[in-house]
Amino acid sequence: FPEDLFTLEQRRNGAVVLHILGVIYMFVALAIVCDEFFVPSLDVIIEKLGITDDVAGATFMAAGGSAPELFTSVIGVFVSFDDVGIGTIVGSAVFNILFVIGMCALFSKTLLTLTWWPLFRDCTFYSVSLLTLIYFFRDNSIEWWEALVLFIIYIAYAVFMKFNQTVERCCGGKNICSRFPRVGFVSDLSSIYGTIIDGTIKMASLP
Repeated sequence: FPEDLFTLEQRRNGAVVLHILGVIYMFVALAIVCDEFFVPSLDVIIEKLGITDDVAGATFMAAGGSAPELFTSVIGVFVSFDDVGIGTIVGSAVFNILFVIGMCALFSKTLLTLTWWPLFRDCTFYSVSLLTLIYFFRDNSIEWWEALVLFIIYIAYAVFMKFNQTVERCCGGKNICSRFPRVGFVSDLSSIYGTIIDGTIKMASLP
């Protein structure tokens, strides 16, 4: 890493506050850029190209959300010469699958329609890519051709997303997904468990 602008003694005497302010400034700047410029730009691109929400989330939104991990991995590999890259990528994927999806479903106030096709599609490509990564990493090193294979898998995924609707219709996704329930956050629990009237519980009718 580049040498610090301040010595250890200066940081102990209060100069570390400048580092903290710099980190806060960068986080605020990142939030402003994402909210005011990046997300609206993606919305315009998605609208112009006529891309569905699940396809946009799996391509443009995923690329934008993975940008921090990309730069962190580049810094870890080429600057600090550390193995933080693999840990960051795999760890962030686990975080996105478990924490982000769970929190979104927990606090969402709108009904979420669950369909089998996006889950099957993304899990299939993710499983293939993860198994390929595990196979290539068995000797604790990644050769250039192995990295090229991983990149080709993503290109194949992007090309597949281009014909996503056609493949979904061929697989009967529109017909099957209609049988799946809708999940959302219910703010009024009485609509499910019933209403208490004069000390008795009157059960509400289920939809």
